[in-house]
Amino acid sequence: MARDQILIAEDNPKDYQFLELLIQDWGEDVDIVRAPNGRVALDLALTLEEPLLISDIQMPELNGIDMARALWKEKPQARIVFWSQFKDEMYVRALARIVPPETVYGYILKSSPREQIASAVHTVLLEEQCWIDPDVRKVQGRARHSLTALTDIEYEALLDISLGLTDNLIAQRRYLSRRGVQSRLNSLYGKLGIDQEQFHCEKIGDSLNLRSRAVAVSLARGLINAFEMEREEESFQQWFKRFRRTMGQED
Repeated sequence: MARDQILIAEDNPKDYQFLELLIQDWGEDVDIVRAPNGRVALDLALTLEEPLLISDIQMPELNGIDMARALWKEKPQARIVFWSQFKDEMYVRALARIVPPETVYGYILKSSPREQIASAVHTVLLEEQCWIDPDVRKVQGRARHSLTALTDIEYEALLDISLGLTDNLIAQRRYLSRRGVQSRLNSLYGKLGIDQEQFHCEKIGDSLNLRSRAVAVSLARGLINAFEMEREEESFQQWFKRFRRTMGQED
């Protein structure tokens, strides 16, 4: 009978060693293979009939979410335990969009007790049952609630203002009118629970900058973070170079 093989996608050697020892303590007949980044993990997993993975989310080459998306597209039977120091809403939101129907997966925080991490990994990979960290479940609830969950276009607007784009640039990038941009932003502000009246001060006749306030609230909620904004910045820079060329402003 073929031995089970568990892939650990983790770029931090100490975190990998922790997981390796944790699995060895089970006494199960399994092989453990390390993938130092998401790209290697994907290549290895695609060679397996029924991939079993533990994956960090923030990794070089290919992050855990994009790795899972590509793997599940080819092998929806793959079982993945995401383990991360982050319970950011942006990751919970991204996962909700890519998990295939009836797929078994898990999400455990690195800050959890060792016994809880071991239970989560064993439950998903060997017992074939989903396991979601209680703190992550709370974030899932907020991400799914109709009054607080952002739509794709609202999230797109959040990324644009987080990058510092003006209304004109957003309109150009998203093929919108200025009125369309304002409509998206107003919808975003509503979902985040901020408005001009809430922060208006009559004595000084001024209000907070809603764009900056939206970014601050989104950072606190985990809708954006510095790691993922680096990728968004790269994407924007690529678009902006193309846009400048179309405007006759060659670099």
